[in-house]
Amino acid sequence: MRSVTIRSWLLFLITFLGVLPVQAELILSSAPRDSREKEEEIFRPIADLLSRAVGEKVTFRYGDNFLVYQSEMRKGSYDIVLDGPQFVGWRMAKLGHVPLVKFPGNLAFVAITKNNQDKIKDLKDLAGRTVCAFPPPNLATLTVLYEFGNPSRQPLILEVQSFPDAYKGAISGKCVGGILQAKLYQDLDKEAKAAKVLFTSKPLPNQAFSASPRVTAEKRERIVQTLLSPEGAAATQKLREVFKVQALLPATVEEYQGLGKLLRDVWGFDL
Repeated sequence: MRSVTIRSWLLFLITFLGVLPVQAELILSSAPRDSREKEEEIFRPIADLLSRAVGEKVTFRYGDNFLVYQSEMRKGSYDIVLDGPQFVGWRMAKLGHVPLVKFPGNLAFVAITKNNQDKIKDLKDLAGRTVCAFPPPNLATLTVLYEFGNPSRQPLILEVQSFPDAYKGAISGKCVGGILQAKLYQDLDKEAKAAKVLFTSKPLPNQAFSASPRVTAEKRERIVQTLLSPEGAAATQKLREVFKVQALLPATVEEYQGLGKLLRDVWGFDL
């Protein structure tokens, strides 16, 4: 009778433990921008450094493509993530993430049209018209689309591969408007003066690393201090070279709070 009871308890424990989610490591990820090989070359040194810092295995997981990356992010599969402020703000609101360190500087964007577009006098005149821009959830595009309260009365995004392409598309007449970084627009239009600005976004904080609730407060502090250290500068060198960033800075909750609202019209990111 006793052996039957022990066997029953063992079977119960095996069954019970078998349905519990087991995560033996922390997962580091980032919005996919390049090939798997290139991304792993950039993030593997960071994962190795963070493993030593927190005393727990940190593994970089490539997102394959944006659909996979967004899906896994929404499910909470990632523990430490680097991406744009719209995603950081959304994870803070929905998944309990905390921002850790960020790229320096702010991000601002403009919506433009060609100077001779007399029928386009303000931003709302772009509703239903073609605009050359990166597809959502690109931050530049989201800051402009957010100004249109009715999703059915928004510009029609004609996808481009770069911000200069967005400028050229608007000036050439390929599109009625274009969306690009404010500073880059100033550089591109400095001599030509061929465009007019319909909208300038408020400055937004730059990309940041954030951590999930599975990363304790103590480990979050270790990660911050490690990434800001000389050792952290060495591990993030390739990452910073890609984004032309000299150094990382501490990030605060306040500067990313509420920015998830920019994703309101992107499927799966309701708040």
